[in-house]
Formats: sequence, structure tokens, C-alpha cells
Amino acid sequence: MSEIRTVGVCGAGLMGNGIAQTCASAGFNVVLMEVAPEPLERGMKSIAASLAKFVEKGKLAPADRDATLARIVATTDVAAMKDCDLIIEAIVENVAVKTELFQKLDALLAPHAILCTNTSSLCVIELAAKTKRPNRVAGLHFFNPVPLMKLVEVVKTIATTQDVVDDLFAFAIKLGKEPILAQDTPGFVVNRLLIPYLLYAIRCLEQGLASKEDIDKGMKLGCGYPMGPFELLDFVGLDTTYYISEIMFDEFKDPIMAAPPLLKRMVLAGRYGRKTKKGFYDYE
Repeated sequence: MSEIRTVGVCGAGLMGNGIAQTCASAGFNVVLMEVAPEPLERGMKSIAASLAKFVEKGKLAPADRDATLARIVATTDVAAMKDCDLIIEAIVENVAVKTELFQKLDALLAPHAILCTNTSSLCVIELAAKTKRPNRVAGLHFFNPVPLMKLVEVVKTIATTQDVVDDLFAFAIKLGKEPILAQDTPGFVVNRLLIPYLLYAIRCLEQGLASKEDIDKGMKLGCGYPMGPFELLDFVGLDTTYYISEIMFDEFKDPIMAAPPLLKRMVLAGRYGRKTKKGFYDYE
């Protein structure tokens, strides 16, 4: 088994900065990379603000917050990743862009290094096959908000070797997470089950079964879910849900995975949920 000491995180957006914070909090040295100074600075500010909340709530000592921040090196230079033992890519969900980054990292990293993608829906072997180390490529899918959510899906492709899977399980446990093993098919475990549920809730609304408020209340009080499907759709992002459903439908051709007309029209209208202040609910 390879010892993971330094973790590279590509992308300082919502998922990337959360992963970087979580790794640094667990004692790993972190190299956080972005394509430009502005998003990198935003990512570092988000990490500082998140850690400040933990201090405010008495869950983190100020000295530990400072030590966590000190373990993160922020960069816009991919060459700064060369000594990383593990890379977690959390950039835009675009195969061509991810492939280009994976090939750069593959040429740069030591042979023992593991390359992971945080994709929630794309085919991991498609990225792995473009590298010279397909056996050391896997999915490592975190959930938002990363510092709080316990689950990590370790995604094994048909080329990933067992030692890499074992290393990733051990790494996830060191982060204080609960890893589960998933095969390399769209949606993995959670989204494979969650997306059809969310899409069917939209169909129920379209068909006039009940109001969105009553559907949400029904699932919260009847099933004990912390959020109803429409609250969750707005939280995840309607654009994200639509994108994942398109990939899943393209792979499986199962009608339950096809996006309902209402979802498509809301995405076309730019109503993505909380991030645009308007989705199924209004957040103005």
C-alpha cells in the first residue's frame, strides 16, 4: 500500500474547496489548484469562512484552524502538483477538459500517485484510458457540504487495481468519512437511486398529484427525510439534476431516468434553485 501524505485538489469551487479543507483538517498537506487567481482566492476565502464557523461553534480550536490553513498551498500552476501522492479532480463536468488535465497530471506525477475524479456522473474509465496509469485511476465522489457529509463513494473501474481501492478506503477513513464501493456506471450508488426519485417527484407535480409543499411535507413527515424532493432539487441545483439525468438516460435508455418537461423548461429559464435565488421555491 502507498502512503498518502500530500493531496492535490484540482478546482477550488464548492466541492474542491470543501475537499481541500477536509483533507487539511485531517492532517494532510494539500495543494489546491485553480486556472486563475480569482476563483482560487474565492476558494481560499470559503475555506477560511467555513473554518471560522467551526471555531465560533466551539468545534475547532483557533490554533487548529490556523494549522489547517497552513497546510494548504494555493496555486494556479499545474507543475506544483508534481509531488502529490493523490490527486482529486473537482473541475467542470466536461470530459474533454478533464481528459486534458488528467494527461498533464499523468506526465507530471510519480508512478505511485493515484488519480481520482470527483465526478458524480461521468464514465471514469473514459478518463483513465487516456492516461498511462489506468490501473491507478478511480472515482472518489464526495457529497456537499464536504466537511459535514460522511459518505464517500470509491468508484472502481474495470482497470482499477485492488491495492488502489484499499488505499482510497484507508484515506477516506482517515478523513473521518464512511466509504462505500461503487462500480463505474452513471450515478454510482446514490445518484442512481436519488435521481429517479427526484424526477418522479417532478412528474407527480406535473400531473397535479399534490402541491410541491405537500409533496415535500409528505416525504419529510412520512419517510423521515431531512428535505423534501423539491427542497433537495433546489439545493442540489436543477441544472445539475438535469445534466446527470441526461447522462443516465443516455447510458441506460430507461424512461424513469428521462428528464420531465417541467425540469427542462425550468433549466432553460435559468431557474436552477438556491444558486440563482429561484427554483421550485423563491429565495430572493
